[in-house]
Amino acid sequence: MIRLTVPSIEADDLQAVQEVLASGFLVQGQRVVAFERAVANYVGTDYAVAVSNCTAALHLSLLALDVRPGDLVLVTTYSWIATANVIELCGAQPVFVDIDPQTFNLEPELLAEVLDRLMANPETARRVKAVMPVHTFGQMADMPRILAVTERFSIPVIEDAACALGACWQGRQAGTWGVMGCFSFHPRKAITTGEGGIITTNDPALAHRLRALRNHGQNPDASTTDFVTPGFNYRLTEFQAALGSTQMVKLDRVITARRRLAANYDALLKDTFLHPPVVSAESLPVYQSYVTLLPEHVKNRRFELIALLHTQGIETQIGTWHMPLTSYFRARYGYRPGDFPVADHVFACALTLPLHERLTESSQQQVIDALYQMLLSPNDLSPEGNR
Repeated sequence: MIRLTVPSIEADDLQAVQEVLASGFLVQGQRVVAFERAVANYVGTDYAVAVSNCTAALHLSLLALDVRPGDLVLVTTYSWIATANVIELCGAQPVFVDIDPQTFNLEPELLAEVLDRLMANPETARRVKAVMPVHTFGQMADMPRILAVTERFSIPVIEDAACALGACWQGRQAGTWGVMGCFSFHPRKAITTGEGGIITTNDPALAHRLRALRNHGQNPDASTTDFVTPGFNYRLTEFQAALGSTQMVKLDRVITARRRLAANYDALLKDTFLHPPVVSAESLPVYQSYVTLLPEHVKNRRFELIALLHTQGIETQIGTWHMPLTSYFRARYGYRPGDFPVADHVFACALTLPLHERLTESSQQQVIDALYQMLLSPNDLSPEGNR
């Protein structure tokens, strides 16, 4: 099977986890501190706060900005559902903004239009608390243009950088542009702690609040235990942090391999009717996923294509989710196809191809040959018709 993704777990990772398990000290200790320091140093921020997953990171980031029921948070249409869920879980409302058709990231011009409309009305202006762009599939959103819009109204930006540890825009790392950046260490990311997330920031007050919120509201700086706010158990374990520290040593190597393999996919797709990812000139992505767009004439049979590829030993998947058109947000806010036309198109056509450090170029050739052959015979896509 040509897997969609395979984590780069090696002997030193296993040894690090084994040592922690044998020690008996498993939660929120010095290995978490060391992991936080490694990530902060790599990204280039003063602080990093490790948490149980990136959903927790996004949730705590909103709470750290005092996002409350009735508030508004502007967010992309196209992301894993956690990006919008955490806004709802604060009691706030996501205000969706459509995406750029090339990069699949939040479109700054549309952000400006939506924000101008909201800020022109005093009733909605007072409710706008944050903007949350996503660095989709490991390519950064256009942060200079986004910040040019948000700074006109002094609205803070939280980067959903779940897929983008190591990605840059004009040489500046993801997670350093907004007031906070949130990263994931899920197994589909370049490096993993199984589950796990981290929040980067340069603001000491935000770092202090995040550390309290992740640990039941306990004051992180007090010499004796005291609880200063209602909080959560969003802590990262010591063995996850130990794994994270050894994984960080591999990060540049893994990213380099992913970029090389992505370039090979680009070459294999050249002069075909498949559309490779478009990378902005200012961007240096990490390729958490390699996502191509299928031609229009087969988009309605994408799941048949995925199933057929699986019978041939090739794992593929859709891109990510058109969040306003999931059942919850359709029912709650009445969104319909056509409200966000770019996301409509990208969501319908996106296909994720296998990509991980251990993938070989011969396997990539096999993937593209199988996919291209099926697309040349769209009438025979169903698995039953190809036995």
